[in-house]
This record gives sequence, C-alpha cells and structure tokens, in this order.
Amino acid sequence: MTNTVEAAISPEITPEQLRGQMISELKRSGDLTSPAVEAALRKVPRHEFTPEAPLERAYAAYDAVVTKSSEHGVAMSSVSAPQIQAFMLEQGGIGPSMRVLEIGSGGYNAALIAELVGEDGQVTTMDIDPDVTERAQRLLKQHGYTGVQVVTGDAAVGIADRAPFDAILVTAGAWDIAPAWRDQLAEGGRLVVPLRVRGLTRSIAFVRRGSRLESESVRVCGFVPMQGEDEHHTQVLLPTGTEEIGLKFDDEVMGDPSDLDNAVKTPRVETWTGVTIGRQQPFDTLQLWLATKLDGFCTMAVRDDLDTGIVAPANKWFSMAAVAGNSFGYVTWRRLEGDDGGVELGVHALGTQAAELAEQVADHIRSWDREQRGGPGPAFAVYPAGTEDDQLSGERVVNKRNSRITISWPAA
Repeated sequence: MTNTVEAAISPEITPEQLRGQMISELKRSGDLTSPAVEAALRKVPRHEFTPEAPLERAYAAYDAVVTKSSEHGVAMSSVSAPQIQAFMLEQGGIGPSMRVLEIGSGGYNAALIAELVGEDGQVTTMDIDPDVTERAQRLLKQHGYTGVQVVTGDAAVGIADRAPFDAILVTAGAWDIAPAWRDQLAEGGRLVVPLRVRGLTRSIAFVRRGSRLESESVRVCGFVPMQGEDEHHTQVLLPTGTEEIGLKFDDEVMGDPSDLDNAVKTPRVETWTGVTIGRQQPFDTLQLWLATKLDGFCTMAVRDDLDTGIVAPANKWFSMAAVAGNSFGYVTWRRLEGDDGGVELGVHALGTQAAELAEQVADHIRSWDREQRGGPGPAFAVYPAGTEDDQLSGERVVNKRNSRITISWPAA
C-alpha cells in the first residue's frame, strides 16, 4: 500500500512537508503544546492510515476523514481531525509505560498512543464495527504496531481483563458515561470523552476520584455518534407540524408538544442585548451558560428547502433555543457597522409569552457577558445513577441512563 500511495504523491511536496505544515498550524493555534505529542504526529504517516483522502486533505489540520458511511451517506466512522486528536491526547496526559484504552478505532490514533506510551506501555483499541477493527488491525500491522491489541466489541462493556487503565480515550460521540469506563479506570486516571450534555458536545477530560469523575479540561469538538448500548437519539419538536423548524431536545421534551401549536401564528418578538462579539472572539461558554440556566434549553434547525421565513436565525443549521409554556425562542445575531466583522447578540421569540421569554434569555446572555465571559467555563462532575440529590453539587443536574452529571460555574 505504501508504494501505491507514494507513487500518487506530487513531486512538488512530500508527506513530511505536509506533516510539518500541519504541526506548525496546530502549534500556532494552541491546539498542540506537548513535545511528545508533536513527536508522535511527526513520526506516524497519517496519509497511509487515511488512503481514502487526497494527500493534502489527509494533512488538513481541521478536517476529519470519513472512512465508512451508511447507505444514506451518514458518516459512521472517521479518522478525527488532527486538531482534535492532538488536544485529546494532551487532555489524556498520556506518557511512557501507561496502560491506555481507546474506544472507537481506526488505527491512526492508536499508533499515536503507542508512540506516547513506548515499548513498556499497553495500548488496546476497540470498536463495535468489525469492518473498522479489521481495517485498524491491518493498518497497524503494516506499520509495525503489532503490540496494539485490537478488539471488536461494545464499548459500553469495556475490557475488564486488561484493566485498570491509566487513561481511556473515547473517540466517538457519547451521550452517557458507561459505568465500565469509570470502573476500569485507575484511581486518579483520566477519561477523555466527547460528551453530549443538553445537546452540546464537549471533549471533557475527567479524573477519577473514587466513584466520582471530575472534569479537568473542556474543549469544543464534534464526533460521529457512538453505536451500540450507549447510542442515543434526540427528540424533535416540530412547531409548524412540518420539518421546516425542528427544536431538538437531548434528554426529554419540555411540557406538552401541543402547547406550541399556535406559537408560529403570533408575531415574532425581537430583543437585542447590547452584547457584542468580535470576529475572532470565542463564545462557546455562552452555549453552556444558557444550557445551565434555561430549563427548556434546546437547539433549533431550519430546513432551507422548507423555510417560509417564520423564524429568521443567523444560523439555520444550529441555533441555541428554549421552550417555555406555549412559546419558544432562539438566539441570533446581527452584523455591526464597521469593518471588524463583529455582531450583536439578540433573541427572537414566538408565542403568547414571547416577550417574557425573549427578555429572560437576553438577561442570561447579559449575565454571561458580565460574569463569565473570558473565564474558564464550567466544571462537570459525573456521579453514578441513583446518587441522592444531597450528595450532588452544581447548578444544573442532567440525568442520564447510567449517570447524573452536574454543571458548576465559578463564582462571579
């Protein structure tokens, strides 16, 4: 395979040069800070683990490479973007002689982990899809990583006979924390998982403290959803009765869906917050802030081919939204005058309680601007399902099948 790939490479640029450019870009962005992770990225030939992609695409710092799709074209497996792989490996704190479990296989990331743990370490990679594990086994063997154990199985069960692990890296989007991940993690070990909480996915590095997991770092990310026992589907509310507007709830729909039947027949209320965001300024903590503060938090998407203009979000594919009684609202923005590309945040709402809901959401945006903007963001903790309320701490408790997750914010 190597000879075939190399023969297709343009003589103007080599894989090593592209790899160097990718690493330089990740270092400039701050996504790559560890010399050990940098050395692993330089050594492992990413393009040979992603033969589906053109050479330049294989080394695009922010692009994933889809390796398997469903009959409907939905990605079922992929090799994550180098940016995400770099910061997740750093979140995991992986070093020499560690025992590491990777959940969600593919080969390339397992090779990077093998470089980090060295000859005295142990790497196990598992996936529920036998096509994926066969591919990983073949590619790892071809490149000399024969010590990596590849397992086909449901990640929710883990691999008890290889535990305890110093680190577990989940490289598929998870809605819940499987008990096996905590139980098979060594005390003080790290679990890095792209966890979906209230419809928002973040790569969270947790440290095990007894029966509890405590977050150590949180990063924005996106991943192919997990299959198997931990698979979870969102619930969608359709205010118009068609797929024009979809309000997506990650856990459960708030209230009676029929309450919104007439909301779209009312005039749209528009409220502007006075909170502005520059072109390069992050505001991902605002999403988590609203998810914490609003009981009816959800996300909204509008189908472009069915759009009649009832709602007018700045982003039709993803808007922060909320439902309260017989009304719903969403966060939007408008461009500011000038050349800096900044925007002002606002709220649109529909329904008989639209004005009250719009002002409530706007007030939360203003409080984020005053109290949390530029801060470290929230802390997450994961407790076993069944933990009593008086043993939890946090402003928002999110109940899953296997766990209770709390979200806490630093004092203003």
